[in-house]
Amino acid sequence: MKLDRIMWGIVLLFIGGVLLLENFHFIEFYWGSVWRFWPIFLIIAGVNILFNKNKSQIGGIVSLGILVITLILLFFKGQRPPADNRIVDRVESEMNIDRGEYEDLTFSHPYDDSTAVKTVLNISGGGTSFKLQGATDSLIEARVQNKAGKFSLETMKQDSVTSIFFKMKGKSEWNMGDGGNDVDFDLNTNPNWEINMNMGAGEVDFDLSGYKVRTFNFDGGAAALDIKFGDLLPITDVNVKTGVADVKLNIPEGSGCRIKTKTGLSSKDFTGFTKLDNGTYETPNYKASTKKIFINLDGGLSNFEVQRY
Repeated sequence: MKLDRIMWGIVLLFIGGVLLLENFHFIEFYWGSVWRFWPIFLIIAGVNILFNKNKSQIGGIVSLGILVITLILLFFKGQRPPADNRIVDRVESEMNIDRGEYEDLTFSHPYDDSTAVKTVLNISGGGTSFKLQGATDSLIEARVQNKAGKFSLETMKQDSVTSIFFKMKGKSEWNMGDGGNDVDFDLNTNPNWEINMNMGAGEVDFDLSGYKVRTFNFDGGAAALDIKFGDLLPITDVNVKTGVADVKLNIPEGSGCRIKTKTGLSSKDFTGFTKLDNGTYETPNYKASTKKIFINLDGGLSNFEVQRY
């Protein structure tokens, strides 16, 4: 039993370490490259059961050794992009710029109504100001004023789901209010959108009121968010996790809204909401409304504001 705990602890340390390195952009880990090796953990469990039956210390050392070697191999394997024929388009070549001058870059992907019923937009990077400018006939357009770093746009299609990966890597010289990398997005209004953002320091100014946004997820550090949501879908899920941030969310007055908070020392301003138990807030029309927005807020030392318009 003691050996089992040690092995599970090593596995959890491995997963947590990889996620931490990803969040700080030290590595880029492709979980799809390693998932196919999951049967090896069945082998390790079998060896562990056999040797534990005889309470063999040598068996325990062998099991731990196999596990450590496996995790080391997976760590290096996971940093290689998966050979997946579903990746059909790399819209623009990555461009690396590391100088004081700005470079204007443009990325785009065409709209195909036969495969873009649902579109997942994944945005990652730091030291960048992101803004949603408006609608486009393309699926997505991104105009980048690049000062430092590397940007790329990739797409993946599977059945009726199109996944977009917009990434920024490399050195960033951005400071709040001091200029830096700027990205202006235009999105197509036809698909149902899921938007996932993972960033360090930066600004996000998105007016999503004209888009069918099913899910908006944000995970970031020192950030400033100003997001406006619409009511074009029956349900919208909003999940925001921050460190030190200024978060402003705007929701339609006709939509019922429930907020759940886990905010530590953060300040909260939820005008027009009724406070319930356990950090939960609701609008008066929450139960009666046919359109609902569910908001989860998780922050250490942030300012959270949710307003109705």
